[in-house]
Amino acid sequence: MLIAADKFKGSLTAVQVAERVTAGLRRAAPGVEVESLPVADGGDGTVAAAVAAGFEQREVRVAGPLGHEVTAAYALRGDTAVVEMAEASGLQRLPSGVLAPLTASTYGSGELLRAALDAGARTIVFGVGGSATNDGGAGMLSALGARFLDADGEPVPPGGGGLGSLASVDLSGLDPRLADVDLVLASDVDNPLTGPTGAPAVYGPQKGASPADVAALDEALAHYAKVMETAIGVKAAQYATAPGAGAAGGIGYGALVLGARFRPGIEVMLDVLGFASALDRATLVITGEGSLDEQTLHGKAPAGVAAAARAQGREVVAVCGRLALRPEALGRAGIRRAYPLTEIEPDLAKCVAEAGPLLERVAENIGRDFLL
Repeated sequence: MLIAADKFKGSLTAVQVAERVTAGLRRAAPGVEVESLPVADGGDGTVAAAVAAGFEQREVRVAGPLGHEVTAAYALRGDTAVVEMAEASGLQRLPSGVLAPLTASTYGSGELLRAALDAGARTIVFGVGGSATNDGGAGMLSALGARFLDADGEPVPPGGGGLGSLASVDLSGLDPRLADVDLVLASDVDNPLTGPTGAPAVYGPQKGASPADVAALDEALAHYAKVMETAIGVKAAQYATAPGAGAAGGIGYGALVLGARFRPGIEVMLDVLGFASALDRATLVITGEGSLDEQTLHGKAPAGVAAAARAQGREVVAVCGRLALRPEALGRAGIRRAYPLTEIEPDLAKCVAEAGPLLERVAENIGRDFLL
């Protein structure tokens, strides 16, 4: 039995999900062998999943999205690092109740990447998601040695809003170690940088951007990519339309400028976490996340786990807080059956507040259905 589930956002971490499911299964079948492999798709929780799989957690002081200092973690095993941009530049790093769609910066994410380089990393999995930012990765690039200047030769203000005054880009000071690193951009979204499906239009409102802010950010990021052509040529435009460029407020674009290769986050993380070998030992796989819905089918962790398990002929069931997929959609994703907490407790607020005990009861039902 292999538990490979993501977090239940707002209630349980992926590690806690695995612990609760294990407890429930053992109530139904006390002797069952259970292996836990908490997973993530590149967004928040990615470092925690790597640490649970045996990576060492490293902590460093970096700039938060508004410039205040925060303690952020990355994970290291050998010469492979897992860096999660949300640790430095995520929404959870903003002061309570404060959103800053025009001024939040990814500078701290660049500092995290630099810390991984300092630790000797030669492969860096850069998980992006859950960001507070819309700066196209300009802050991150600045932390790594790039310069973004206005017409007077002064640094432009931090955040996506400041890029509207960008006149020149100087990448000559970028950390030379980046040239020798395999940088993997791990994300569950494939949006371009700008336009109707770009970072500001699709994700800006989640970060507090008004319609006017979205328009301003889209224009500023398009201008940023245009000015970037002076530094890297036609690649600047190619990167702006490439899958993943719009991830996490456009930090994907900045990563592509650094030479990153884009891969779906869950695929990368399954490789890094050793999912294939764990799958060899399993007869049944339990995956899941807080809400199983249409988004799940587009690159989220449960869909990636189910696809990999189905390819090896393993049966998959899912746990979730809320289920918004019909059985036929689950079947196409490779999930035989889903077990939502709402089957036991219809009140969603109670499901969030009491997710742990409810999940144990759900897992006990799975044990009865599949182990007895």
